[in-house]
Amino acid sequence: MIQGGAKGKVAIVTGSTKGIGRAIAEAFLEGGASVVVSARTAAEVASAGEEMGREHPGRVLARPCDVRREDQVAALFAEADRAFGGVDVLVNNAGIGFFKNLEEMSLAEWNTILETNLTGVFLCCRAAIPRMRKRGGGYIFNLSSLAGKNAFPSAAAYNTSKFGLNGLSEALMQEIRYDGIKVSYVMPGSVSTHFNGRTPGSGDEWKLKPEDIARVIVDLLNHDPRSLPSCVEIRPSQPPKK
Repeated sequence: MIQGGAKGKVAIVTGSTKGIGRAIAEAFLEGGASVVVSARTAAEVASAGEEMGREHPGRVLARPCDVRREDQVAALFAEADRAFGGVDVLVNNAGIGFFKNLEEMSLAEWNTILETNLTGVFLCCRAAIPRMRKRGGGYIFNLSSLAGKNAFPSAAAYNTSKFGLNGLSEALMQEIRYDGIKVSYVMPGSVSTHFNGRTPGSGDEWKLKPEDIARVIVDLLNHDPRSLPSCVEIRPSQPPKK
């Protein structure tokens, strides 16, 4: 069973060139882990990997990966095997969202959201589980959203992906708990990130910061093996009044 925090562990963090994923990757590195940094855009991955690698030489592997692609997910995990000998922690952070009414949404748009936010998690979990089992245990973190329990207009696809991710996480937790592999899903509210093409900045003062979510992940990793906080909701303490 994985315990004792991040030190000496190997973590794969998807969608980790910026925002929440980057904050989690940096927190793991600060804690002594080796980290595989990944996202779809090769140039962003290379830049982020170089920046983090300067601070933590020998403990950063940066590889592009589209989590919707089974072959690319397989290649990412094979690279982690070669570089670090396996994987102890998986953070499924890669996600996408754009918002419009269902009748205005194309099938391609629907598929992009579902394949990224849900199928990508399936592919990464499926690749991670046998590797973690060989190492005696591990931890899988799925980044969901409060949108996974609170539906709202113009978000049918995004809500569906996060409701589904919550269900996947709950079932998977029960499937692999006796292999020493924990599963937790974290449901943030509004976070100041580049999500949905926006630029963080003024007006975001009330929102959560990526570092807030990273702290939750690190705290979960540090829990005693006997405990499993399987779901965590985190929201801004004082959002604008409606």
